[in-house]
Amino acid sequence: MMRRFFMTGCALSVLLQAGCAVGPDFRKPAAPAGEQYGQAGRSSHVAGVTGEAEQAASGRQGVGQVFHVGQDIPAQWWRLFHSEALNALVQKALDNNPSLESARDALSAAQQNKLAQQSAFYPSISGSFNPTRNKTSRTYSPVPNNNSWLYTVHTAQLNISYVPDFWGGVRRGAEAAKALRNAQRDQLRAVYLTLTSSVVQAAIDYAAIKAQIETTRSLVTLQRDLLESARMQEKAGEFSRNDVALQHTALAQNEATLAPLQKQLEQQKHLIAALVGDSPDVPQPEFTFDELTLPADLPVSVPARLIEQRPDIRTAQDNWHAACAQVGVAVANRLPNIELGATPGFAAASIAKMAAPGYGQWQIAAMVTQPLFDAGLLRHQENAARAAYDQAASEYRSTLITALQDVADTFTALRLDATTLADNAEAATAAGESLKISLAQYKYGAISQIVMLNAQQAHLETELALAQSRADRLSDTVALFQALGGGWWNNHGSDAPHHPSWHPDKGLSVLLP
Repeated sequence: MMRRFFMTGCALSVLLQAGCAVGPDFRKPAAPAGEQYGQAGRSSHVAGVTGEAEQAASGRQGVGQVFHVGQDIPAQWWRLFHSEALNALVQKALDNNPSLESARDALSAAQQNKLAQQSAFYPSISGSFNPTRNKTSRTYSPVPNNNSWLYTVHTAQLNISYVPDFWGGVRRGAEAAKALRNAQRDQLRAVYLTLTSSVVQAAIDYAAIKAQIETTRSLVTLQRDLLESARMQEKAGEFSRNDVALQHTALAQNEATLAPLQKQLEQQKHLIAALVGDSPDVPQPEFTFDELTLPADLPVSVPARLIEQRPDIRTAQDNWHAACAQVGVAVANRLPNIELGATPGFAAASIAKMAAPGYGQWQIAAMVTQPLFDAGLLRHQENAARAAYDQAASEYRSTLITALQDVADTFTALRLDATTLADNAEAATAAGESLKISLAQYKYGAISQIVMLNAQQAHLETELALAQSRADRLSDTVALFQALGGGWWNNHGSDAPHHPSWHPDKGLSVLLP
């Protein structure tokens, strides 16, 4: 009997799961039309810095860049900067960053919640053993068949219950749990992308601050020599005290900028240490512009592929899917439901007799339930689920629009920052030549102190602007890889990070069915 009940329940479960479910069916949104990101993405290349002097001033960040539409993004895109120190730093972050570990644990929890939700597809079976000592009042006849007023009963039974998923509410709940699991998986990918991009950007910012410090120190050294020369010429009667004071003021002003820059550099070291999971006192690698090569070839994904590559878009779609399934759960809760149950077992005066014939007992029952009055609870819950569904749809569209804007802004930055670098490289070259000429003229007294100070300040400002422009081009390239999804889908084979979390979905082949 028990085996027949169990097989009937399983067969009924399979049949019901094959049927339709109440509530809307989620349909994957259509991909954006077109292959461009507005006017910003129409150019197929980014101009580099021309001229030998400008190339020397801008270094390896002055090369031209070419967009390759449809070319895939490598999983370890940071290797395109050709810095072994950077490669090691990113790998260390992937191995030790606690945010990444937290996201991985959150995915594991979401997977278990999904499996827990799927358990409702099957009957629930529990066992119990209940030994009791009893006394019957003499008002009644003795209860046991031996006419004893005092007796012992050992009861062992199974409690079997099964709720057929007649309206598909359980299936919708499992569908929602799976979508939320997928959302957490995409959140893990987003953390991975944010972490790798942040590490590369931190290295670029470090190189930019260091270049600014070196430029300022170089000018300070020159100004100290000029101040000493001015003091000697003052003693010889060739310079006035005002000339010396002007040179001294310029030196002090530039020296005052070194401490804030040094503070920024130390804080950047602390940021890098935090990203790789170290304490602030652990030494970190040094980075300079000369160690970072600007990638000349840039892969560009078309908008239709962007929605499959950007973790934030995928997460928004997963949340939309989960909200859609929750509508079905809310609708099913308002409909009649059937619960099947059975309690087979044994009851005997001693444990030894429980195996003897005639002491078995069983009960089979079915119950139909229908909410009659709940003060509008289930209706309001359904309305809330539908509103959440509409909200999730709007959030998806907002995320998609923001993503497309993000990519378009990155293309604009790549194009215009390249022009800015070329202009700043030309200005820095001209300012350097002007400073050399001014120094020669200054030694022979052909120019005034004011002209000399202006040449020094122009040289400093153009060099600082050039350093920032070099950093901007590197940062724009990082932003492009991040905006296009970062290549996480290629995390397999020899191109995958060595951390066990990343093959190909962080052991998601193990965590996810």
